[in-house]
Amino acid sequence: MSLSVFDLFKIGIGPSSSHTVGPMLAARLFAQKLPAHVTRVVCTLYGSLGATGIGHGTDKAVMLGLMGEDPATVDPMAVDEAISAVRTEHRLNLATSEGTTTIGFDPVTHIPLVGRSELPGHPNGMTFAAWRENEEVLAETYYSIGGGFVVRADDADKEVAPTNDLPYPFKTAGDLLEICENTSMTIAEVAMANELAMRSEIEIHQGLDAIWGVMQECVRNGYQREGVLPGGLQVMRRAPGMHASLLADPSCTNDPLRAMDWITLYALAVNEENAGGGRVVTAPTNGAAGIIPAVMHYCRDFVEGFDAQAMRTFLLTAGAIGMIFKTTASISGAEVGCQGEVGSACSMAAAGLAAILGGTPAQVENAAEIAMEHNLGLTCDPIGGLVQIPCIERNAIAAIKAVAATRTAMRGDGSHMVSLDDVIITMRETGKDMQSKYKETALGGLAVHVSVGVNVIEC
Repeated sequence: MSLSVFDLFKIGIGPSSSHTVGPMLAARLFAQKLPAHVTRVVCTLYGSLGATGIGHGTDKAVMLGLMGEDPATVDPMAVDEAISAVRTEHRLNLATSEGTTTIGFDPVTHIPLVGRSELPGHPNGMTFAAWRENEEVLAETYYSIGGGFVVRADDADKEVAPTNDLPYPFKTAGDLLEICENTSMTIAEVAMANELAMRSEIEIHQGLDAIWGVMQECVRNGYQREGVLPGGLQVMRRAPGMHASLLADPSCTNDPLRAMDWITLYALAVNEENAGGGRVVTAPTNGAAGIIPAVMHYCRDFVEGFDAQAMRTFLLTAGAIGMIFKTTASISGAEVGCQGEVGSACSMAAAGLAAILGGTPAQVENAAEIAMEHNLGLTCDPIGGLVQIPCIERNAIAAIKAVAATRTAMRGDGSHMVSLDDVIITMRETGKDMQSKYKETALGGLAVHVSVGVNVIEC
């Protein structure tokens, strides 16, 4: 199987790629295999999905998927009404292979949560079963393995790395740098050549333009939507107020560090939208969705010459680095902690920025390495199982860290002692050693040591 930049950047809705986007896709895939005479469907959520699924909207995602909704096209503004109808009427319009059929459905009993048990393939496991009266029609197990990627249990062991159907297959950063050296191509050019083996140049450009368009729309929405984020933590949206403050402050133009405030704002805007269930781009996950858009908006507003081609170079370069994380380690917070989400996004953003600043492949790899190295060991400990605290601010800090990593790398010639591959392997091994309570279960860290003083969604 060959990975594409469009696998790393998916258009979906919040608040989580692994807990919302993935389960919605899995539920939709399962429903599309069912005959119309099904009378009952049950989806059991295990591990991290069961532990923090309610706070992450996994139950909603499963219902939407069973109704045939797709994360890329579902209307975020219509979700609450559709889910409310299911909860109230205890009926669900199941989108089967033979058309829509209405079945009895109570989310409390038909989506059981088993957070204390994990299936063998991945912490984000779910089983679907469908019956006609008392006869089981179909049963399947799926894993949501991070970034909106979903695999059936039967396919979980299949190779996900790029294969020889691409002109320049690579698995590691070492492979990628060797290709660049032998061909005198940039990382973006290598990524583009591989993409051309899968789709036309027009399709690639249109796809990248659409991704950037959704990122910009997400930031604008984050500026405009005020109020309290859902879930019970009573977290106020800060992006609108910060945006107004920055625009109104005349001294801001003379502040040499003003770009940092704008980077923070861009990231907050995206991740508040994500936490509110808005439309975002997984980059490479929803929990880390604000980092790459924030750095790209920084380029748009503060870096000279950021045009459509530079935007595409950024995304192609970042996507290439993301593929290495995906194939040799993990981008799943439930598997390796937040180092796999925010860490990989920070690394991808640093690489993209270095590329459009004219960095050599070695400097790009160095920027990516610096950014990841200083996210090693980062835990995933969302308070109340919600993608809000510390997730939203964590994106802002990581976006600034990505810029700092790039500027550090660009002052050198690309030579350095620790390679990106070394850091990614270290991240993977650190994730294996990390206790499960620090991996998106809300059973450790800030999730248990911060008293919120309000009733939070039960997870």
